[in-house]
Amino acid sequence: MKFLTYKDGADLRVGALDDSHGVLDLVKAAKTLLGKDLPDSLRGIIEGGDDALNLARQTHKAALAKPDGLFTAVDKITFATPLPGARKNVFCVGRNYKAHIEEMAASFGRAAEFPKAPEFFSKPPTTIVGHGEGVERHADHTDKLDYEVELAIVIGKKGRNIKEAEFEDFVFGYTVVNDITARDAQRLHGQFFKGKSFDTFCPIGPVVVTKDEFGKPGGHRLTLTVNGKVRQDSSTSDLYFGVPKIIESLSGALTLEPGDVIATGTPSGVAAGMKEPVWLQKGDVVEAYVEGVGTLRNTII
Repeated sequence: MKFLTYKDGADLRVGALDDSHGVLDLVKAAKTLLGKDLPDSLRGIIEGGDDALNLARQTHKAALAKPDGLFTAVDKITFATPLPGARKNVFCVGRNYKAHIEEMAASFGRAAEFPKAPEFFSKPPTTIVGHGEGVERHADHTDKLDYEVELAIVIGKKGRNIKEAEFEDFVFGYTVVNDITARDAQRLHGQFFKGKSFDTFCPIGPVVVTKDEFGKPGGHRLTLTVNGKVRQDSSTSDLYFGVPKIIESLSGALTLEPGDVIATGTPSGVAAGMKEPVWLQKGDVVEAYVEGVGTLRNTII
């Protein structure tokens, strides 16, 4: 299934995106069609475990049998970030595609050194925006605004010290993250956090796709365009540390919880890696795509 959160006036609704019919209000449909109560947020469904997920699937199936009047066209709704109300930072992995490691080392004028373990940092909840929402230019604080398309993991079950072989038991699904970065701030502060944590610097969406529909995390194409021009084009097969290793490493002595988001790193093609960088500017439309999830679109404002 493809889950999303969308706006209904001042309220937020959790929905299912059906490629043929549009968006289904899952809570309303569960009550109308099955006489059952479904958690009113995607985070609640994830925390509800298999029972809540199975009810969501049953609701979607029942709606497909009688779709008239139950679905809303995608172009008639306004997306929100899929998991609003984040209680924790978004976990992120730096330097996790070979060609990206090489291009960033070159931008610093040094030889590439490959990490011995995943390099983690995080982005606070204030960075999170949804599909179609604006990313602030923050012109008073950066002259070098960059983009990074990333596959992101959504954790489905609480766990610690998770082994690679059991990673799928703890994954709910996958989504897209655009790890917006102020490169000058990143270099000034000598670490990842500050330059990647300005407000609105973590677009997430447009949907969360369950792991069964997404399939194995390797072999999915990633692209990013700016105003229609391709900047990044790669595959998750090129991850230096794959999803199983990322989960094992991050969960060592650190508890992962339902709804946690882990961005897995970006491939080559970022502006900072260009000989003559073309930084993001006000009005630019950035589209980050992951095969099996969809396109996350945001405008620099």
